[in-house]
Amino acid sequence: MSSRKITIYTGPNCHLCEQAKAILYPLVTGADMQLVEVNIQTDAVLQAQYGIRIPVVAMEDGREKDWPFTAAQIGRLLDV
Repeated sequence: MSSRKITIYTGPNCHLCEQAKAILYPLVTGADMQLVEVNIQTDAVLQAQYGIRIPVVAMEDGREKDWPFTAAQIGRLLDV
């Protein structure tokens, strides 16, 4: 069985992205989840979609949570 995937859209030199990853990594550590980091800098479509919103967490089912978010908010998304 493959692990569930959580994607975080980030950018270069993004201090908010670092804060978001600090929240996310403890949630996925030890769980059957994979955190995939996508840097939007090299993709014009992603830049247009997420450029002013990063960091953004995306679930496999299409739900997204823009920054700011808490560990509890992401935990609720994961439990659904």
